[in-house]
Amino acid sequence: MASFKDEIALVTGASRGIGAATALALARAGAHVVLTGRDTKALETVEQQVHEDGGSATIAPVDLAEPEGIARLASAISQRWERLDMLIVNAAVLPQLSSVADIDQRAFNQALTVNVLATQALIANFDPLLRKSANPRVVGLTSGVARQPKAYWGAYASSKAGFEVLLDCYAQEVRNISKVRVAIVSPGATRTAMRARAYPGEDPASLKPPEVVADRLISLLGERFDTGHRESVNQ
Repeated sequence: MASFKDEIALVTGASRGIGAATALALARAGAHVVLTGRDTKALETVEQQVHEDGGSATIAPVDLAEPEGIARLASAISQRWERLDMLIVNAAVLPQLSSVADIDQRAFNQALTVNVLATQALIANFDPLLRKSANPRVVGLTSGVARQPKAYWGAYASSKAGFEVLLDCYAQEVRNISKVRVAIVSPGATRTAMRARAYPGEDPASLKPPEVVADRLISLLGERFDTGHRESVNQ
């Protein structure tokens, strides 16, 4: 198990699923984890579990659809810690699956806002704090449909493709001028609420739990991976 003692990690979408499992694993490895999400009660539950496990965490309810909220979060973190060691971009919106011709514009706009625009806002606001770390890492959670599009997945797939392009460009921009390293990870089929909405007839017991993905992320964060690293978590 990697040790992240005295490191500061920010996890978006930390209230449930892969985000919550990753936050718990980071805390167990010694990091202080900033838990972000819209559901305050769910974040408090994760925070309580972190404390029960002997770790430390801070909840920071944020709606990623509001860029000003991201800016306020970055300001608060900079005042308390002055740096950020790990940024885990996990939060995402899955709009209703439909043909491209029938995409609901409002839902599509929300997906683009959270999955793409918020990612840029996170990078813009936290890049200065990441550069102050001795070992800064950014990990973005993506989806296989970003590179292998499927019928009826147009809205989500295009938003995650944009997400990947932003992270890839950022990785190239910081490669030779900073210590920031960027990785993109596709968790694969995992037992989450989002997966259940996308595949309502699927047996959840046939899927790996979020903890499997979290364990791999912890291992990756403890490695000296090259910026621009990509991988999928398959069981």
